[in-house]
Amino acid sequence: MLIAQLAAILFASKIAGDVAVRCGQPAVLGKLLIGIVLGPSVLGVVEDTEVLKEISQIGVILLMFIAGLETDVEQFKRTGKAATYVGVLGIIVPLVLGYAAGAGMGLSAEKAVFLGLLLSATSVSISVQALKEMDQLKSKEGSAILGAAVIDDILVIIALAFLMSLTGSDVHLGAIILKKVAFFVVAILLAWRVVPLVLRLFAPLRVTESVISAGLIVCFAFACFAEVTGVAAIIGAYIAGLAVSFTNYRKEVFEKTETIGYAIFVPVFFTSIGVAVEFSGVFEHIWLLLGLSVLAVLTKLVGAALGAKLAGFSWNSALAVGAGMVSRGEVALIIAGIGLETKLLPPDLFAVLVVVVLVTTIVTPPLLKAIFKRKQASTRAA
Repeated sequence: MLIAQLAAILFASKIAGDVAVRCGQPAVLGKLLIGIVLGPSVLGVVEDTEVLKEISQIGVILLMFIAGLETDVEQFKRTGKAATYVGVLGIIVPLVLGYAAGAGMGLSAEKAVFLGLLLSATSVSISVQALKEMDQLKSKEGSAILGAAVIDDILVIIALAFLMSLTGSDVHLGAIILKKVAFFVVAILLAWRVVPLVLRLFAPLRVTESVISAGLIVCFAFACFAEVTGVAAIIGAYIAGLAVSFTNYRKEVFEKTETIGYAIFVPVFFTSIGVAVEFSGVFEHIWLLLGLSVLAVLTKLVGAALGAKLAGFSWNSALAVGAGMVSRGEVALIIAGIGLETKLLPPDLFAVLVVVVLVTTIVTPPLLKAIFKRKQASTRAA
């Protein structure tokens, strides 16, 4: 029963988050781990149903909308160069080494490239929450991570479309690129002209909470438009948050969206990641699992950190940016699903990679916390 499952998720995620904080870790880590405990792999209290997935999707969309509302736009502009370097090198290093690993496993060239692309994907929703808890979301590192995530999403999906067009799948590369360009052009125009108008029109309506409703309409409309044009919904939600942040209604929309999101939808998102994982049969390939997990973490950490360092960041700041790009999250899972459907990913490797994605997601919060702690200690010493 959905209501009972929601009650279990909300109760367990809040307690687990508190325990994680008391242990010196971000609360999001506890929420991720309790999802595994509640899910079919351990207790079986919560099932991975379609309804739960939809609620989870709303959670991650609201999380990225809140991140957009909180973004320091001036800092975001200043880190544009770093975001570009991080986004590009954060793809090149995992792609090259992922391809090498696939070739070493005996995969064909197309399948090895697909493995490299899957390892190149990034989903910063987990990093956003960890940075938010550490009050680092508005830092130069946080801004670089958010900007690089947008670049990463665009480049990986275009590269994936190119690969699938070469392997005979019914994909038109030109159409893919055109749709993405159209999204960003239209989204920027809407953010500039239409979003302020929508909020101004809704504000005087004689109904309860008209402004927050207008903000959520903008959020979901941008997320939907992003998905339709092949861009991740979380990118659309993030741009919607940026658009609302330029209006006079930013504070009200932020406070009430945060209340709505963190009361129910965001905890469901974090917990559902663990619930969705199925471990049966995976441990037959334990060494492959360990090897790919290490490869996934290190390639993104090193590649993104090198990009930040080339942009002028200190090593501690560069490593913090690299850590923030490690989580593959729902973006990699979507790509893995495409690979399974198009036979670019063998079924046994698909199961292993789902767990690898979970590992990168769980590793990210404590890794970020450790690096930022080291950075702050270094700053105090200096």
